[in-house]
Amino acid sequence: MSVPGSLLAPVRAGGRVAAAALLMIGWLALLWAIEIVNALSGQRLDTYGITPRKTGELLDIVPAAFLHVGYSHLASNSLPLLVLGFIAALGGIARYLAVALTITVISGLGVWLISPAHSVTLGASGLIFGLFGYLVIRGFVDRRALDVIVGLVVGVLYGSILWGVLPTATGVSWQAHLFGLVGGVVAAFLFRDRSVALRS
Repeated sequence: MSVPGSLLAPVRAGGRVAAAALLMIGWLALLWAIEIVNALSGQRLDTYGITPRKTGELLDIVPAAFLHVGYSHLASNSLPLLVLGFIAALGGIARYLAVALTITVISGLGVWLISPAHSVTLGASGLIFGLFGYLVIRGFVDRRALDVIVGLVVGVLYGSILWGVLPTATGVSWQAHLFGLVGGVVAAFLFRDRSVALRS
C-alpha cells in the first residue's frame, strides 16, 4: 500500500529538524572540545590561525574557523552559530556543509589577503557573518516566500552584527566578518535551488 506524499511531509520535516539540530550541536561540541584541548596545551593550537600573506598559511584557512581566543570568545560565537547554522541546515545537510565551506574559504582568503602583517586570526565569526548573509538573501535568490520571511526575521534579529564589518574595534577581525558576509552571498547564488529557477 502506498502512502500519500502529503502524509509523509511531517515525517520528512521532522527528520530535517532533527538532522539540523544534531549537526549544529555536534559542531558546537567539537568547537568546545578543541578549545578545551587548546587551553590545556597552553594555546598551542593557535598556531593554526591565519597569518597574512604567507603561502603556507593558506592551509590554515579551514582549521582557523574551528579555533578561538579563549572560552569567552567561543561563548560569544556559540549562540549565533547555533541559531544561524540550524536555520541554514534545515535546507539540507549537504547543502549546508557546502555553504559553510564556501564561506570559510572566502572569509579566510580575505583575512589572508588584507589583514595586518604579523597578525593571527582565528574564530567562527567569519562563518557566522556568512550564514547571516546567506540566510538574508537566500529566499530572494531561490524565489521562495517562506525563505524570504525567514531572511527578514534573521535580518531583524541579527542585523546589528553588520557593524562588525567596519574597522572600529581593536583586536577584532573586521576582515573575517566582511569577507564572511561576501562568502554567504556568493554561497546563496552558488547553491541556489535550481529546480525553482527551472519552474519559473
